[in-house]
Amino acid sequence: MTSELEIAVADSLPHLSARRRKRAPPPSGPCHNCGAELQGHFCHVCGQNSDTHKRSILHLIWEAIETTFELDGRLFRTVPALFFRPGTLARDYIDGRIVRHVPPFRTFLVALLIFIFAAEHATHEQTLQQQRQKAAHEALLATPAGRAAEVTRIRAAAEKNLADDLKEAAGDRAESLKDPDEKPARVEAAYARHLKSAQDRHARALARADRVEQGLPPPVEVEGLGSNGKGAWFKPGIKKAVANQDYYWTIVFNWAQRLAVILLPIVGLSLALVYRRRKDVFLYDHLLVAMNLLSFTFLTNAAGLILPTVAMPYWFGLVALWTPINLFQTLRGAYGSSILGAVLKTLIVWTITVVSSLALLTGVLVLAVAQV
Repeated sequence: MTSELEIAVADSLPHLSARRRKRAPPPSGPCHNCGAELQGHFCHVCGQNSDTHKRSILHLIWEAIETTFELDGRLFRTVPALFFRPGTLARDYIDGRIVRHVPPFRTFLVALLIFIFAAEHATHEQTLQQQRQKAAHEALLATPAGRAAEVTRIRAAAEKNLADDLKEAAGDRAESLKDPDEKPARVEAAYARHLKSAQDRHARALARADRVEQGLPPPVEVEGLGSNGKGAWFKPGIKKAVANQDYYWTIVFNWAQRLAVILLPIVGLSLALVYRRRKDVFLYDHLLVAMNLLSFTFLTNAAGLILPTVAMPYWFGLVALWTPINLFQTLRGAYGSSILGAVLKTLIVWTITVVSSLALLTGVLVLAVAQV
């Protein structure tokens, strides 16, 4: 899928910067294709370009540089509007004023590809950081003093966690016994299960400390899955994912970039739902608006993924506030909604989009565990 997107975007990039060339005087003579007498740079009969494309090497080099760096005003009008005047941009697309802007589907493809590259970069950096931390931890455990310190830390944490679990279990038991609708036998059974779970975790932690003390590698632990058979099919996959994180995230991205396109009809249909009484706006128009909204989302999140780790929380906090505001501005400008109407419709579309995104992300993560 990545290669398909790269091909599509590569085909679109020249159009993002449709440059204004300094044309030579119109040629004369017959068209090389149909023989009609030329009256301009394009044949008025068959439409073929009259350019023979016979240039020197230096001319080709200069044309490549010119194509790369000489941009017209479309890109510089579209990108700022996408961020700061989304309603005006969407209204232009709906009204057919497209030539002044980059076509919306090209913008959507480029934004999606940029987001995929940024996410892969962030995941790669995270994996490298974990590998460095793991190497430092292994170096620490290679010394007797380091192993002793780690054993002390594990055992102290195990005792604290056991005490906290026992206190929580006792509190839950006391509260449940006060409830006249609760049966004492059921309360005691739940209390016993809580105690057993806490003791099992404590025993596993002590066993891990013993292995570290002996210089043995600790076992891979999967939190949240007990030994009662629940989630047994899932546990081996999680162990493999933890042991092969690069491969796991490769599977995640292979599926995520396919499913990300599904957000386009989801957002478009949610817009069609909230504006179902607008007979002058068609599904095609809703999809144009959805492309703008998703392009904004992909680009802002991509920018956050390439920031330093310390700056990411602040940026994504800003994006979390900015995205619904951008959606509100889009609905106000594109559809002419009132302030109250735009607020209500923003809440509906925003909720549908967030829930759908979380559902898709959860499905991708689970699917990747099953395939790892």
